[in-house]
Amino acid sequence: MITPTMYTQGMQVKHRQRPEWGTGSVNRIEALTRAGIRDQRLWIKFTNAGLKTLLASGADLEILEGTGVAEYTFAARENASEGGWLGQISKKRPEQAMSELPPDATDPFLTPERRLKYLLTLYRFDGATKLIDWAVAQSGLDDPLSRFNRTELESFYKDWARDRDVALHRLVTEFRHRREPVDAFLADAPRAALATLQRFERAR
Repeated sequence: MITPTMYTQGMQVKHRQRPEWGTGSVNRIEALTRAGIRDQRLWIKFTNAGLKTLLASGADLEILEGTGVAEYTFAARENASEGGWLGQISKKRPEQAMSELPPDATDPFLTPERRLKYLLTLYRFDGATKLIDWAVAQSGLDDPLSRFNRTELESFYKDWARDRDVALHRLVTEFRHRREPVDAFLADAPRAALATLQRFERAR
């Protein structure tokens, strides 16, 4: 059987059979197994139809551009692997999977402008109260604490945030070396992102 698409919170979708529902935003996800196949129960809020609960395997959903399937997430890797999460430990340790930046932040085939815009969105997870929000987005799990304890998540986040900060500094430096305008992108940047850049400047 074909494994259903893995969805993540915040993903924007449209129901192909119910276009009148309008654009939907995935608000909540519950992982489940049906007949030995991993699936997801999705709570999606549609602009014209309100909140709907759907099964990923049965819903004919179109993922809107810019919110593609997060194949890098922990849950997506687990879903795609024959041996499940435990079977993949030897191939990729959990700390690697949880600490990697999303491809939209690092893919060299994407324009620097697109990577920079995406990197700046990752600063929405700054602050201790955002740890679980980050863990949900990074892992693709509705309840990351079902797999990891808080200490592990804090360690993963620390590594992830360090790599995010380094990627931002390098990208902004690349813009400036090429004498390309970057100030317009930074004008509305989160304060945490600007503080990161200032920290790198002071360290020079």
